[in-house]
Amino acid sequence: MNHSWKLHFSRFLTARPQRLHVSAHSHHPWPDVSFDAQMQAWLDAAELIDGKWDRIFGEVIPAAQAHVANVLHLPKPDTICFAGNTHELFMRVMSTIERKPIRVLTTDAEFHSFNRQMQRFEEAGMVTVERIAAEPFASFAERFSAAAARGGHDLVYFSQCFFNSGWLVHELASIVAAVRDPETLILIDGYHGYMAVHTDLSAIAHRAFYLSGGYKYAMTGEGNAFIHCPDGQAMRPVDTGWFAGFAELSTGPVQVGYADGGLRMLGATYDATALYRLNAVMDWLHAQKLTPARIHARVAALQDLFLDGLAKLQLPVLNVAQLIPGRGQPRGNFLTFRTPAAGAINAKLKAREVIADYRDDRLRIGFGLYHDESDVAELLQRVAIALA
Repeated sequence: MNHSWKLHFSRFLTARPQRLHVSAHSHHPWPDVSFDAQMQAWLDAAELIDGKWDRIFGEVIPAAQAHVANVLHLPKPDTICFAGNTHELFMRVMSTIERKPIRVLTTDAEFHSFNRQMQRFEEAGMVTVERIAAEPFASFAERFSAAAARGGHDLVYFSQCFFNSGWLVHELASIVAAVRDPETLILIDGYHGYMAVHTDLSAIAHRAFYLSGGYKYAMTGEGNAFIHCPDGQAMRPVDTGWFAGFAELSTGPVQVGYADGGLRMLGATYDATALYRLNAVMDWLHAQKLTPARIHARVAALQDLFLDGLAKLQLPVLNVAQLIPGRGQPRGNFLTFRTPAAGAINAKLKAREVIADYRDDRLRIGFGLYHDESDVAELLQRVAIALA
């Protein structure tokens, strides 16, 4: 673990040198190569004006699709569609379901955006929702698969990695196979899995949608959310914008038509600058031979280093006994500690310029490529002082 990539993040890390950012399950610092990419988007707009869309659709999007497909081991890149955020892509998929109310199978551990939307849909009488408890984690896949096998759902939605614990669902293929009804749409929220852990969707690419983006572990910021769309499913979203009919601008459609492949899920005009960043960062990662598996192994080593140090501190308020899932269990790229003092601990750490975060009774601490052993040592020192 001797090699450090911190030099490649110099613009972010030197902006506030005293800040120790361990919220790597949220906004990551961006590698320096993304700065030049951001500038290139500006220069393309200056040179091409409206003609920039030909470059974006002809070069930038295909390159970004290829990068995502390569990471996820998808059979072909044209099933990928990009948007400004995952919420709009999810809503576009939902708009293809004609039955009302829509019958949804999901979990009690999904991210706020999805959970909020489901609650509002329920209030409006637009959906009925069956929620399977994420805990106990060890039996989750079996229990969720059993619910999916009972059938009667229009949408099955679950996370690859739960945002409020870090538990990894390795049984993606078996859960997808358990869904009884062939017309049921399956959507996997991969935001805490994509670029955090090795993900091979080749066996389920024909059946399941996969939703994620670059804000977190891909280190490319907002605006490059994406969805993988299986061929032959959800072909005519009611929620649709002019990008999805880009080729029809000159002639106009006889009826509403859609772009091929995943681009049928496109909406309307959005800032494609993020895709320039995505391509630059992915090219950099490739040059560094940094795969999700290699990144995860490094993060896991930093997690172990921190947990070993935390155990030695013997702090009553924050300790390894509070870790969920427990040590040695399947986990993404962040640590979650369950404690009623999570908010207070987070505030004390913030006062020491340690940027972590918390959700209810869960404190989350994450590491990334921009950390090395010296950062773990510094974090342990600040934790000891803040929580003494």
